[in-house]
Amino acid sequence: MSEQKRALVCGAGGFIGHHLAAYLKEKGYWVRGVDLKEQEFQPTPADEFLLLDLRDPENCRRAVGGEGVDEVYQLAADMGGMGFIHSAECEIMTNSALINIHLINAAADAHVPRYFFSSSACVYRDQDIGDSYLAEADAYPAMPDNEYGWEKLYAERMALAFARNREIDVRIARFQNCFGPYGTWRDGREKAPAAICRKVAMVEDGGEIEVWGDGSALRCYIYVDDLCDGIYHLTLSDLTEPTNIGTEELVSVNELVETVAKVAGKEIRMRHIEGPVGVLARYHAVDRIASTGWRPHHSFADGIRQTYPWIEQQVKALGPAPAR
Repeated sequence: MSEQKRALVCGAGGFIGHHLAAYLKEKGYWVRGVDLKEQEFQPTPADEFLLLDLRDPENCRRAVGGEGVDEVYQLAADMGGMGFIHSAECEIMTNSALINIHLINAAADAHVPRYFFSSSACVYRDQDIGDSYLAEADAYPAMPDNEYGWEKLYAERMALAFARNREIDVRIARFQNCFGPYGTWRDGREKAPAAICRKVAMVEDGGEIEVWGDGSALRCYIYVDDLCDGIYHLTLSDLTEPTNIGTEELVSVNELVETVAKVAGKEIRMRHIEGPVGVLARYHAVDRIASTGWRPHHSFADGIRQTYPWIEQQVKALGPAPAR
């Protein structure tokens, strides 16, 4: 029998990192989780959890040290929903860049065999509704919509430089918008599905919610369990270039509201207001990740049916949060 694999999940106190730690545990891994904070809603499912600020190079060395790890999953970042991304540019670029610079150096110095980096669909340019799905190579010539995307693109190139010059295998995923239970659902850092679930949960049947923009903006969303499965497939694959992980199911903001309202069993009216919408459209080809045999198992509506009841429970337990 092979020796148990050891994984380090950076950002394990966050939404995706928390789910990924649980996923790897189910796969039989020994898991060390690291973050500035513990998971807000559930105990972190790791064999060892370290509270460390990964902007500090010494803390990065501690994270990968000890008995060592076979795989590093780097998901730690300063990020949030569109409101946060457009209001905290300096913090995002500074904090995330420091984490990514110090962590890849520490992993290479510790001779970690394989390093996974979570990039983002934010590396891509703005799209118009009706454009073709963007492939990975279409990230260049580079023109990300926001500074979060620019930092991710730089971190990708840094990780690939280490792969060329040091003995470390690197895998890079560009995530689409991810959603599911046990994630941030209020206070400005939440993503659109969580924000809409919260707003719908807070109003009575027949009520009205505010929606940023005219509701036509298009996105592809991926349920968190499918994303974790895609991360695993990519990390163990031979794909060495950045790879999109997501779905090809296009959803407008208005359709997002309609789906949540249907799951909630409510009639909801929308009032469209000015706000940071981000790009008009964002959707990308997923042929490369599909070559590993990976496929998503949840439709958008399936994921909302898993997510909305949890957020509704949070609203009832903690009371209404300020609408954003």
